[in-house]
Amino acid sequence: MYYCLVSQIKTLPSSTSTPVMEHSYIASISALYELTKPRLSLLSVFTTALGFLLHDPLLTELGLFLSLLIGTAFAAAGAATLNQWMERHEDALMPRTSNRPLPANQVHPSFALFFGLLLSILGLATLYFGTNLWAFSLTLATLIIYLFLYTPLKKKSAYATEIGAVSGALPPLIGWVSASGEPSAYGLILFGILFAWQIPHFMAIAWNFRRDYSAGGFKLHLLGCDSGKALSRKSFFYTILLNLIVFSPFFIETKQAHPGLFYLISASVLCFYITIPSFCFYLSNRRDHFARKLFFVTIIYLPLLLATLVIDRYL
Repeated sequence: MYYCLVSQIKTLPSSTSTPVMEHSYIASISALYELTKPRLSLLSVFTTALGFLLHDPLLTELGLFLSLLIGTAFAAAGAATLNQWMERHEDALMPRTSNRPLPANQVHPSFALFFGLLLSILGLATLYFGTNLWAFSLTLATLIIYLFLYTPLKKKSAYATEIGAVSGALPPLIGWVSASGEPSAYGLILFGILFAWQIPHFMAIAWNFRRDYSAGGFKLHLLGCDSGKALSRKSFFYTILLNLIVFSPFFIETKQAHPGLFYLISASVLCFYITIPSFCFYLSNRRDHFARKLFFVTIIYLPLLLATLVIDRYL
C-alpha cells in the first residue's frame, strides 16, 4: 500500500490539470519519470535500505547493499508504472490524477506497459543475481500482491487496503533478509510496523479524497458509514496496533538487534505524536481537519521512527 504515501503531498490542496497532448510511442523523459512515481519509489528504497542497515549497520557487504538498492529502485518504479497503466481509465475520471502521463496522453499505453515490464524485470534480475533468493522472492511477491490483488480489489472492497498494506510493508523485510539471509523475528517486526502504519496513513487520504475515489469507482473509503466514523475508527484501531508493535522489540529476544534507551524515548514521543491526531480524527466533528493533520503526521512519523531504529544501533 505504499501506493500513495508521500506522492499525495502535492495533491492534498488541489490538482491543476495539464494540457492534453497527443500521445506517441516516444514519450518525454519527464513523463516517464512521473510514471515511476518517484517519491513513492524513493520511499520504497529508503525503507528497504533501513531494513538492511538494521542488520548490518557497518555496511560490511557494500556490494550486496548497492545491488539491493538498485534492484529495489527498478522494481518499485516498474510496479508504479504498471499500476498507472492498469488504472489509466480510472485516473482520467479523478481530478487528483487526471494530469498523470497516461490520462493526459503524454505516454502511449503500449509504451507504458513495455516500460513497466522492463523496469520490473531489471529489478528482479538485479535482486536475483546480486542479493539472495529470499530478497528476490519477497520482491516478486510484492509485485504480485500489489498489481494482481490490491489493484483490482480497490474497485470491489474497502478491505483491499489491508492487502495493499502487505505489499507496502515488505520492503524493510526485503532489506533485512538481504542482509541476514533469512527472515527472523526482528525482520517481521519491521514488516508489522510498516503494515500497521499504512492504515491510518491511507484512511486519512481516503477521507480527504473520498469524492475522487467515488468518481473513479474505487471502494477503499466505503466502510458503510458516510460520516467517516467507521473509517476513522479503523484508523485509530491500527494506530493502537502500531504502538504495540513499535515497542515489541523490547519483549522479544533477538540475536541481531535489541533497541536501547534512545529508541525507547524516541518511540514514546512519536507514538504520542501520532495517537493524538488519530484519536481526534475518530472522535472529533472536525473530521476533515484532523484527517489532513493525521496525513502529515504519518508522513513525518515513519522516517523518524525508522531512523531512530538505525541510529540506536550505532549507540
